[in-house]
Amino acid sequence: MADYPPEITASEEARLTEVIKDWALAHGLTVRPPPALVAAEADPRGILATAVPVTLFPSPFPKICFEQGIAVQKVYNELYASISQDEEFLARMVKEIGDSDEFITDLWKVHLRVKDEGYVQHKSLGLFRSDYMVHQDASGSGPQIKQVEFNTIASSFGGLSSQTSQLHIYLSLTEYPLIERAIPRDTLTLPPNTSAAGLASGIKEAFISYGASTTGHSKCVIFLIQEGERNIFDQKHLEYSLQSSTNPIIPVFRLPFSQIEEHTYIANGAGRQLLYTPPHLPTRTFEVAVIYMRSGYGPGDYPDARAWEGRYHLERSAAIKCPSILTQIAGTKKVQQVLASPTTPSNPSIIGQYLSSSSSSSVSALASTFTNIYPLDTSEAGMKARAIAMDPELCKGYVLKPQREGGGNNIYRGAIPPFLESVPEAHWPSYILMELITPPPVRNMILRNGELEQGGVICELGIYGTCLWDQKAKTISHNEQVGYLLRTKGDQSEEGGVAAGFGCMDSCTLV
Repeated sequence: MADYPPEITASEEARLTEVIKDWALAHGLTVRPPPALVAAEADPRGILATAVPVTLFPSPFPKICFEQGIAVQKVYNELYASISQDEEFLARMVKEIGDSDEFITDLWKVHLRVKDEGYVQHKSLGLFRSDYMVHQDASGSGPQIKQVEFNTIASSFGGLSSQTSQLHIYLSLTEYPLIERAIPRDTLTLPPNTSAAGLASGIKEAFISYGASTTGHSKCVIFLIQEGERNIFDQKHLEYSLQSSTNPIIPVFRLPFSQIEEHTYIANGAGRQLLYTPPHLPTRTFEVAVIYMRSGYGPGDYPDARAWEGRYHLERSAAIKCPSILTQIAGTKKVQQVLASPTTPSNPSIIGQYLSSSSSSSVSALASTFTNIYPLDTSEAGMKARAIAMDPELCKGYVLKPQREGGGNNIYRGAIPPFLESVPEAHWPSYILMELITPPPVRNMILRNGELEQGGVICELGIYGTCLWDQKAKTISHNEQVGYLLRTKGDQSEEGGVAAGFGCMDSCTLV
């Protein structure tokens, strides 16, 4: 698609900008404005919203790669559900990460406290997202997707991604056919995307699976959030989809992470049901069936011991967690590194032991999405990785990653050696070294805060999955692939987080 997207005139740019801005505001393709756009004192009541950054056209994406990501998602769901059940393996991962990463160590301490007391809820819910980029190697072989990371907590943008797909479908029917270099209707292959409804269906499955209330109170779902959340509308689309169900009716409440113990308590008795009294309904109490965490994934959510007590309070309760602490730890980069480490006769892959119910072809398809990832410990592989990371030339093909979710945490290429020199060597094992993926060139235009940016872009595909399983019985009762996300950034940007201000929302036209 050398001539895609088409060149457009200044008046066509103005027209598309106006149409997209209005459509986005009318359909909730929005975020709270950043302080750089609207100062806090100009919006003291937080009533304003602005269109999310978005591409003017859907970006071309290889159909074979898109279908590859769709095909392996349920296998990935099974893999990570199974890993979260292997406490011994996760304990080893935490030990290998080491005390240099206090956040992971403190998460594990919460798990051990609850384990000593005894878990009362063995069901776990995963709303997962597996992120990929298209890799085009120098040999000229066909494109293939390689995994960037697997998200087990706060897998965001399911709400906005479905809206972005709808926006591009709308433009393909109404605006693209009318520009000078027209794109006729039905010439773009725009895959359906029901990510918001699909993710909500996973929460609904857990709500039903929780069973009937045993306290006499109505059941509810809690969205555990960060205060001052700018990406609120993404979450609201899931909430509204969940509440559109009339059988059963599902009350949904938003609870800031910092207010866990202020508004929830554990019922008397061995069941440890989690009860919630909404501050706006002081005479009503609800039994919490599901906690969907859109916070708690980084150290910033745990500023003091009280915050850690709040997480322990939730973990020991009977509510179904999304995710549990074991599932959150399963999503660390260390686990990804161990899964994707190059195999040898003396170091075979471990993924087969977690996918006993999957066919060998499914396991192979999943393994083909791995890129080379290395530890930075003192093992033989780790020492080789250290030599690469400290080499001023070799390091240019790699990215250094900590055990963190969200954008802005990675160290790229030539910045790796000086960064490691600034970090005590004892802390190096808490990082992994990943070979950079080389995507094919793509062009597009990005509308951000009313201004157009155009040029080369890099696209990252996320495939959503929902999974419900029983840690004790080691059975999976629900496993689905439920939509996709395409995030795009300028090809000069290292980070791609939309909420962090680096990337934008996009959708696929399959080629």
